[in-house]
Formats: sequence, C-alpha cells, structure tokens
Amino acid sequence: MKHYAIAGAARTVGTKADLREVRKAGRVPCNFYGNGVENVAFSIDEKEFVTFLSQPASYIIDLNIDGKLCNAVVREVQFHPVTDRPLHVDFVAVSEDKPITIDVPVRIFGNSEGVRQGGKLSVNVRKLRVSALMADLPDELPVDITTLKLGKRINAGDLHYDKVNIVTPKTAIVCAVKATRNAVAAAAEAES
Repeated sequence: MKHYAIAGAARTVGTKADLREVRKAGRVPCNFYGNGVENVAFSIDEKEFVTFLSQPASYIIDLNIDGKLCNAVVREVQFHPVTDRPLHVDFVAVSEDKPITIDVPVRIFGNSEGVRQGGKLSVNVRKLRVSALMADLPDELPVDITTLKLGKRINAGDLHYDKVNIVTPKTAIVCAVKATRNAVAAAAEAES
C-alpha cells in the first residue's frame, strides 16, 4: 500500500479556546493513539490535510510529529456541519506485524454481458473495508464484471483475495446490472 507523509507539531491539551486558536492558525487538532503507544496531541496543516482527503486512494500515513516518526491510519475525521472544514482527526498507530483494518478502493473492470444486452451498471460501493498485514495491503481491489448478467449483482461476500480478509458485511452489494426499459423491450422482441 502507498504511504503518505504528514508533518505535525505537538500541542498542549487545553480548553476549547485553545483549540479555536489552533484552528484559527490554519491547523487541525489531532490525536495519535494505539495499543502500546503513548497518546500524543498534535496539529497538522489544514490545507495539506484537505489535499490528502481529496484523494480517492487509501494510504498508510507516515506521521512526523516534531521529529518522531510513526505509521498510522486515519480512524475518524470530524467536520464542521456548515463549512465542511475538518475540525479534528484521530490517527491510530499501526505496525507491520499486526493486521490493519482500512478502506481500500474498488476498481471495476471488464465489459459486462448484462450491459451489452442493454442493462445499466450500478456501482454501489467505491471502497471495501479489509484487514491484512501492512505488507499485504493492496492499493486497490479489482472486480471483474465480464460475466455479470442482466439482473445479477456482486456482493462483498463473492470477492476473495490472497492474504486479505474482507471485513465489509458479506451482503453489501458492490455492483449490479439493472434491467432498463430498452433491455426489457429487446428481450420481449427476441422471444417473439
């Protein structure tokens, strides 16, 4: 999986007024925590983080908090309800010897039989939550729809990858080919 470097500056845990000052300076308050790791309160540049959030790929984050390097993933981002600015970010420590749970983008490829018959491809899920060791995490999860017929779908439980466990519920629909009026009319003509 790809890595993304983010630099942070340690901050003191204080009052709401202190957090407002951090945000006013163009920074986002953050927490870094994990099993066997000391909790760290820090802040990152808001523009840099918004650029990171706008990317569709998933990353392991290389945090540099005042010279201390550590690997993490984003656990939660809180946004302002009106301006949609990030208000707070939680980062969780990850290691190479324990499985990591992260959302990975889905890449759909192939020309579906159902689409060739006049159906419409509906993609319901853009990312799937998976669990794997850091070295085994893929950059994307390929889904072949070549054999997907009209009225059929692919669920998360239908997908299998080496050394990767899909955590998303097995009944979650990844994509489906829905019948359109033209496809139904063409099927009716073919029968008569």
